[in-house]
This record gives sequence, C-alpha cells and structure tokens, in this order.
Amino acid sequence: MSSALTDLFRYPIVQAPMAGGASCPQLAAAVSEAGGLGFLAAGYKTPEAMYEEIKQLRGQTARPFGVNLFMPQPFTADPAAVAVYREQLAGEAAWYDTPLGDPDAGSDDAYDAKLAVLLDDPVPVVSFTFGCPTRAVLDAFGRAGTRTVVTVTSPAEAQAAQWAGADAVCVQGVEAGGHQGTHRDDPRADGTGAGLGLLSLLALVREVVQIPVIAAGGLMRGSQIAGVLAAGAVAAQLGTAFLVCPESGANALHKRAMTDPVFGRTELTRAFSGRPARGLVNRFMREHGRYAPAAYPQVHHLTSGLRKAAAKAGDPQGMALWAGQGHRLARELPAARLVDVLTVELDAAREGLGIALDKGTVS
Repeated sequence: MSSALTDLFRYPIVQAPMAGGASCPQLAAAVSEAGGLGFLAAGYKTPEAMYEEIKQLRGQTARPFGVNLFMPQPFTADPAAVAVYREQLAGEAAWYDTPLGDPDAGSDDAYDAKLAVLLDDPVPVVSFTFGCPTRAVLDAFGRAGTRTVVTVTSPAEAQAAQWAGADAVCVQGVEAGGHQGTHRDDPRADGTGAGLGLLSLLALVREVVQIPVIAAGGLMRGSQIAGVLAAGAVAAQLGTAFLVCPESGANALHKRAMTDPVFGRTELTRAFSGRPARGLVNRFMREHGRYAPAAYPQVHHLTSGLRKAAAKAGDPQGMALWAGQGHRLARELPAARLVDVLTVELDAAREGLGIALDKGTVS
C-alpha cells in the first residue's frame, strides 16, 4: 500500500506547499536533502515563475520533491456580494494608500499551462488543492512517471480522488493553517464552521480508500507524527512548523507573529481570500471576517494589494497570517535541523509507545 510514496523520502516528513512565498526552492531543497519531501507551491505564480523555481530547486538537490497546483474554480460567486465587500474595504484602501484589486482577474490560476510544463518536464510528485483532476490528467502524470496526490477534507473527496486515479491523498484536518482544501466551498456556510479534526478524518478516510494517506493539520512535533503514523498515515505533512525556518520565504513579520503572544489564537476566515483559511486572529480578520462572501479567488484578488501594502508598512494587523492551531509550538530552526529534531522525537515516541504496549500486556 505504501510503496507508491515511501521510496520518495527517508523520513515520513513532508514539507507542506505554502503559497505566497514561504515554500521557496531553498526551503524545499533543505527538507529534501535532509531526508524529507520538500514541496514548491505553484499557486498564484505564473507558469514561467513555476518553471524557474523548479529549475532552481533542481540545482540545489537531486532528491525527490513535489509541486502543488491549485485547481480551477467554478464561477459561483455572487457579483453583488463581491461589490458590497469591495465597498466595505474602501477604508482599508484609503488607510494603506493602495487601490483594491480587480476581483475578475481570473479563476483558473493558469492551470492548463502549468500542467503542460509539468508534463513536458516531469517532476517526482504533483499535488492538487481545491479539487480533484480528471482521470485523463492523472493518467497522463502516471505515464510521465510522476506520482500524484490530491488534498481531501472528507471521506467522499478521498473516494473521488481514488476513483479518479490519484496515487495518494493528503488528508487535511480542520487544524491546518492556510486554506482548507475542500473541493467545493459551500457558499451557504460562513467559513468559520467546524470541520473534522485530523485523527477522526484520518480514520474515516482509511475506512473508504486503499491508496496511501498523508496526514496534515496542526502537526508540530515528532510525537504527533508518530500518532498519525499509528493511525494509518504513511507520512505527515507540516506547514506552520517549517514556515519559521530561516530558509522559508515567508515575510519576517509573519514568522515573528507565530510565537507573538499578541496573536494568541487562530480562526477560519474568508476575509482575505473568500475561501475558509486558518490564520492568526488580527484586526483585519476581526473587522471584515463576518462580512466576507464565499467568493474565491475574487476576494483574494481584491485584497492582494492591501496585504502587500500592510506588509510593506510593517503592519501584521492587515496581513494574512496563515497558521495552524499548533503555531505556538513553532521552532526557529534551520530546515535540516528541524527534520533531524522531528525524527529524533518520532523515534522516541515510537520507543515509548512500544514500552507502554509491552507493559499493557503484563497482568
């Protein structure tokens, strides 16, 4: 069952693809060189920029790595709701002295062009977020020798990915930082509702699929990795844990906020992108989260300039500070050192579990 993935890494540690700059070639290379599986995030990038990052990464490591793509989104947003939200953000535009973006800047993220690049010059792994590709696409990657992973947030999505021909699924619990990878965003939901926790979701998905499962959501320590492996995952995917590494391309303000007591908790919000995403609660989220419509990527385009202006002004209260629920456990270590520490913790947890089980059998 696990052979479709386990030859890609020495240790069952996957560095999550974090769009927006964090998952740069330097970070992915460091993780892969250390024995994990590094990932590039192609979301929001042009096909040319994606190709250039792949080229840079290949220059830094010969180890396997992955590239993540965003699936094209259906045109389901209510234009009137987007227009109202635009009016509500007028004060932000004035405050940061920057215009609001064009909500109609596109919804396919140059998906077909990126597929063409990755099929012409294959990489070891390609993963997909916000939906599941067609069987034709997944089969084409299979012929090219590329392993495919689909992010899922429910058993039904996991089954759909298996039926479509994915090699594996990445099971994302509600604890995860950044966007929830749901295949369809329900516009009737407010974006802050409860989803399934990782361990419950992992068990449910394992009941209905036979392909390998990667576990993601709030994982920060080797003991947690041991837990998801014991629950049937072949690897753990960590994002927030790697975001604070010096190799990460995340903004310095974002990195510092992870352990800043000013930002004590996380919530799911549509405020920055129009899709539920988990981040540190700040002023922007508190003031606009309740009004943001289910309109991705329209709201993302609308707020893009605001977020960049806030970062330039050194104001984390206007930035999208994506973070998982375990963010306070972040450790500012070089990526290779973090992989080593996580591995030591994982081995210790496994040894402790073995001792505990042995004791449990003695009566």
